[in-house]
Amino acid sequence: MQAGNAHYRRDKDLPQTVPVFPLAGALLLPGGRMPLNVFEPRYLQMLDDVLADHRLIGIIQPSLEGAVRADGEPELCNVGCLGRITSFAETGDGRYLISLQGVCRFRVAQEMAAKTPFRQCRIMPFLADLQDDQSSNEIDRPSLLKTFRAYLQANDLEADWESVSRADNTMLVNALSMMAPYGPAEKQALLEAADLKTRAETLVAITEMALARDADDFGSSLQ
Repeated sequence: MQAGNAHYRRDKDLPQTVPVFPLAGALLLPGGRMPLNVFEPRYLQMLDDVLADHRLIGIIQPSLEGAVRADGEPELCNVGCLGRITSFAETGDGRYLISLQGVCRFRVAQEMAAKTPFRQCRIMPFLADLQDDQSSNEIDRPSLLKTFRAYLQANDLEADWESVSRADNTMLVNALSMMAPYGPAEKQALLEAADLKTRAETLVAITEMALARDADDFGSSLQ
């Protein structure tokens, strides 16, 4: 079972409708942790509501095509991830500092005509995310670490390799996917990967393309 999913074992443990927080370039994955600094009034109200209830919100990206509804709000991607609020603090200037732990991905079944200032969707959860992913044993861990290390070195970035070495495959793949500095389309591809093995392969492929692109740019600058 994914870390953080002790509360959730089947579909009946999850709400059918959840508030959603559209965030471009954001990636939350099952078992992953995401800090958020919330200041917009409608999302402050959203947190007030869910803290008194199931403590779950949906993190989802706006449409990658930039589609906009008649009211000016962005259309949403079809797939997001449920997060449970595991820590909460209120600042002196009215902001909320929260930490979300990923529970499971979901597909948007329907956006509701909500009376609340925040948006709400009826969801179809990916129930397989509540169970252990058997493909974690098939991950090419050395290849994943080698590729990501090369990316960090090429971009003068650092990582806590001691923590990385201790992480199991599930935590490693999801943590690297969440921290990877890629764009909305790449983040969505990582989110929608069929299983952990596919996500790891997708992350390696995206990273190798980024390295090749950086090398081409460097070569062009020398000409």
